[in-house]
Amino acid sequence: MSQTASVTPSALWTGRGLSALIVLFMTFDGVIKLPPLDVVTQTMVQLGWPADPDVSRMLGIVGLVSTALYAVPRTSVLGAVLLTAYLGGAIATHARLGSPLFSHTLFGVYLGLILWGGLFLRNPGVRSLIPFSR
Repeated sequence: MSQTASVTPSALWTGRGLSALIVLFMTFDGVIKLPPLDVVTQTMVQLGWPADPDVSRMLGIVGLVSTALYAVPRTSVLGAVLLTAYLGGAIATHARLGSPLFSHTLFGVYLGLILWGGLFLRNPGVRSLIPFSR
C-alpha cells in the first residue's frame, strides 16, 4: 500500500470527525449490550434474536473490539472491514423483518458510508486504494 497520496489538513480533520462519530455511536451501541438491560433484551426479541443476555453481550463485545480496531490508526482498515460485516448483519436483520427501508434497513449503510468516508479522508493508504480521481 503506497503512502504517497497526501492528505490535506482539512480532509484529515473531517475524516477524524466522521470517524469519531462512528466510534462514539458504536461504543454506545456496544456498551449498552454488555449488562442485561431490559430494553436491549426486548429489542433483540423484536428483531428475532434470542432473549439471552449472553448473545447480547457477545454482540456488544464484537462491536466494541471492532470499534477499537477502527479507532487505532495502525489497525483501522481491519476495524473498518469488521464493522462493515457487523453492520451488514444489522442490515440483513432489518431486511428479513421488512423494517422501514430508509430509517431502519439502510441505517447500517449510512453508518458504513460515514465509517469508510472518515477512513478515506484520514488514511492515505485507503485513498490510494480507492482513487476517485487521478
